[in-house]
Amino acid sequence: MPEGQAGSGRVDEVWPMSLPALRSILFVPGDRPDRYGKALGASADAVCIDLEDAVAGARKAEARAAVLGFLRDRGAVQSQPDACLMVRINDLNTDVGRDDLEAIADGPRPDALMVPMVRRAAEVEVALERLGVTLPVLPLIETAGGLEKAVAIAGVVGVAGLVFGGFDLALELGAEPHWEPLLYARSRVVHAAAVSGIPAYDVPSRDYRELTVLREETKRVRALGFAGKTAIHPAQIPVIHEVYAPSRGEVERARAIVEADRGAEG
Repeated sequence: MPEGQAGSGRVDEVWPMSLPALRSILFVPGDRPDRYGKALGASADAVCIDLEDAVAGARKAEARAAVLGFLRDRGAVQSQPDACLMVRINDLNTDVGRDDLEAIADGPRPDALMVPMVRRAAEVEVALERLGVTLPVLPLIETAGGLEKAVAIAGVVGVAGLVFGGFDLALELGAEPHWEPLLYARSRVVHAAAVSGIPAYDVPSRDYRELTVLREETKRVRALGFAGKTAIHPAQIPVIHEVYAPSRGEVERARAIVEADRGAEG
C-alpha cells in the first residue's frame, strides 16, 4: 500500500476533526509566555506557540513547561476565545521533539499541532498514533525529502493542512529565499494540499516592518492557491487579512449562487 494511505483514505467519516478557515497564523516564541496573551489579542485567526525555531536549545525545556502551564490555564487567560491555538513542536527526529510530543500527548492539548521538518508520511502517522488521532496536525514542508513526499504527507488522515517552510528548504537546496527560486516548491505544496482537499499556508515574511513587501507577497501566494499566510508579528495580521478579504466580484458571485439556490427551491 502506498505511503500515507495505510489503514484508510481521507473521508470525513474516518476523520471528523478539522480546523476553521484560517487566513493568518501568528507565531509567538514559546519561551516568552508574557507575549502569549498579546498574540491571542492580535486578531489573528490562529496563534502558534513556537517551541522550535524561536527558542534557543538551552531554553527548550523551560519553554515546554511554560506552554503546558498556559494550556492548563488557557480558559482564564485567553483574550480572544475564537482564535485557534496551535503549538509547533521540535523535529520528531530529535530527542527534544519526541519529548515535546510526549508532553502534548500526556498533558493539556492545544487545538492543533504543527510538526516541523517532516520528510515522509510515516513521521506524521507516528505522531498521530501517539496522540490517539484526536488532534489536527499541520506538517511543515521545508525539506527536499518532504517536498518530494508532500502528496503522501497531505494524504495522512489527521493532517488538517500543509505549511510551507521556505527558509529551511532554501538552505537545503542552496537557493536564495526569494520568490522566483521558491515558486516551484510553493506550487508543489499547494498542489499536494489540493489533492487531499486541505489548505496550504505560506511561510512568514521575515521583515515585519516591510508591510508593502508583505502585501505584494501575500497577493501572490493567494493567487497561487494558498489559503492563508503565517506571520511573526502582530503588525502583519491586518495586511494579510486585507489581502484575503473577498473582492467585490467574489461577493457578487456568492450572492448570485445564493439567489439561484433560493430560486430553485421556490
